[in-house]
Amino acid sequence: MVTEESTGTPDSPVTFINVFEIEADDVDAFVAKWEERARLMRDKPGFIDSRMHRARSTDSRFQLVNVSHWETREAWEAATADPAFTSRTQAAREQTAHPVTPNAAVYDVVVELTAP
Repeated sequence: MVTEESTGTPDSPVTFINVFEIEADDVDAFVAKWEERARLMRDKPGFIDSRMHRARSTDSRFQLVNVSHWETREAWEAATADPAFTSRTQAAREQTAHPVTPNAAVYDVVVELTAP
């Protein structure tokens, strides 16, 4: 679980970003299992959306980037504390032939630009 202090207000939306260091050969199997875990989160209170991004180059250090939005940090913390989610997350790290290194944190928006 991520424990950094938030710069936003307690009831402000948060963005959870997790970049994965994973061998390109392991990506397809990892994504299939990730989708199962993501479905657990979809039904949790406060969940807004989640997208998994895949690098176009197999040479990229981070092959996968997950970006999820939650109504509040409290909702995200409650969802990630679910024992079913934590056990599946641990199993996912161990399912591949090579180590999977997640790099996770919760972020607040500080600048937002949209198309004119």
